[in-house]
Amino acid sequence: MTDVRITQKGAAPGQPFQAVDLDLLLTPAGQLDTSDELATAVTIALMTDALAGPDDELPDSRDTDRRGWWGDVDAAEIWDGWPIGSKLWLLSRTTITGAAARKGATTVQVEDYIREALQPFLDRKIATRLDVTVVRAGVERIAASIVMYRGDELLLDLRFSDLWAGIVVSAPTG
Repeated sequence: MTDVRITQKGAAPGQPFQAVDLDLLLTPAGQLDTSDELATAVTIALMTDALAGPDDELPDSRDTDRRGWWGDVDAAEIWDGWPIGSKLWLLSRTTITGAAARKGATTVQVEDYIREALQPFLDRKIATRLDVTVVRAGVERIAASIVMYRGDELLLDLRFSDLWAGIVVSAPTG
């Protein structure tokens, strides 16, 4: 699975779910960096907006845009693909709440959206196990850890230190 590597260009601190700019990473020789393909694929799966379902509550009731990516249309039939993206964007105007809230804990919603976005990696046997840990890391912070395995082998360990302010990605090398 060869793909280009992406890197974060910058972020405006303190903005809930602000856009995170990602750019293609180049090697010192000026070639596209094709290392860390799995980390790139997972990052794109999580940071791209998935199509909201007809029953999903949109962040702004005045906006009917369910987002999603046009390339998902007939992706399975055309190139044996799967829909890309996560529904994390649906939480863009959400206050971080605990389990007693009407909709439940925001951390549970985040974990559900992460698992849904990464399920195709399990379905396609790219990974055999996925561990997701989501915790409230402060008044306005949620942190997430995603670990993928193939059998007992660690494939990927991503840490999103603050889903409300930016993204920090680390993956095992080798």
